[in-house]
Amino acid sequence: MSVLDLARAEIRAMQPYSSARMEAAGGKIMLNANESAWAPPGDHGLGCNRYPDPQPAELVAALAALYGVSSAQLLVGRGSDEAIDLLVRAFCRAGEDAIAIQPPTFGMYAVAARIQHAAIVETPLAADFSLDVNAVLAALTPAVKLVFVCTPNNPTGQLVPPSEVERLATTLAGRALLVVDEAYVEFAGVASVSSLIDRHENLAVLRTLSKAWALAGARIGAVLANAEVIGLLRRIIAPYPLPRPCVELALQALSAEGQQVARAHVAIVRSERERVAQALAGLRGVREVVPSQANFLAVRFDDAGQAYQRLLEAGIVVRDVRRYARLGDALRITIGTPEENQRMLVVLGSLAADGRDVAGASAPGTCT
Repeated sequence: MSVLDLARAEIRAMQPYSSARMEAAGGKIMLNANESAWAPPGDHGLGCNRYPDPQPAELVAALAALYGVSSAQLLVGRGSDEAIDLLVRAFCRAGEDAIAIQPPTFGMYAVAARIQHAAIVETPLAADFSLDVNAVLAALTPAVKLVFVCTPNNPTGQLVPPSEVERLATTLAGRALLVVDEAYVEFAGVASVSSLIDRHENLAVLRTLSKAWALAGARIGAVLANAEVIGLLRRIIAPYPLPRPCVELALQALSAEGQQVARAHVAIVRSERERVAQALAGLRGVREVVPSQANFLAVRFDDAGQAYQRLLEAGIVVRDVRRYARLGDALRITIGTPEENQRMLVVLGSLAADGRDVAGASAPGTCT
């Protein structure tokens, strides 16, 4: 059985859109795409009057080298969000198929499923936010075509051991595509599970340049998978997903100098993550700092709402994750620069001192 047998038959059979850029090989005078013949002001040689390549060869090659896969095993697009949407549309028939997730986890898996009118099978993470593979497998129904696993998990930061990922992939063979989201793996200091792709045709891995590579505003992500799966997704991706300026930024980030800078910043984040976790754990009103392998910490407070408001008053924005399952008392705090982190710690530390501590006490006359 081919992994493509799990995909929607109409997607497998469809003729993909043939863009004008696909006809451009060797062309010098471009009169085929109804583009402007003149570059816009501020173009600086980028050629933004012309449509970009659907899959820029230089960027694809650079990402394939970085992630240790072949170019045929990689599709680049607009962040991981586009890859999630493409996978759900390619594998889930509206009103019939389903995805599986383990809350609390990244919300876009469920959003993409709901847009496609696919059902969602939920298996909560264990009490320590670890993944219970046996529970995930037991909860699956024949309708499940995609199983999403986020490692390190967002918003809690836990890793899923590669051995457990492989056990899932092996057990799901012929049943579902396993999608492993590694948006934060650079901060964990462990190897990607993309090395398993050659052994498991039903494994896809999501990577992004938004986090460790500092390109959140450029929206560059990739899905790594069996070449047949990549070919399927190419059928339904937008004709020109990547703006030329974004491609240029990505290539600069992936240069030898750019990689050196990124790795230096990752090292700072990992060091600061440990320092900040220890400092937060010592603050009055902090119940728990959840161990994390990502570039953030999930922190439980006696009064998370008041802590959030106090930080906001000081101009510090953190993520309120109280709507997530079993995180009703928590905020997610990204690790910033050492100076930003220290300012955040000072603000939280001042709550008790001025009578507005995170345990919920209020000074006379103050409004909470």
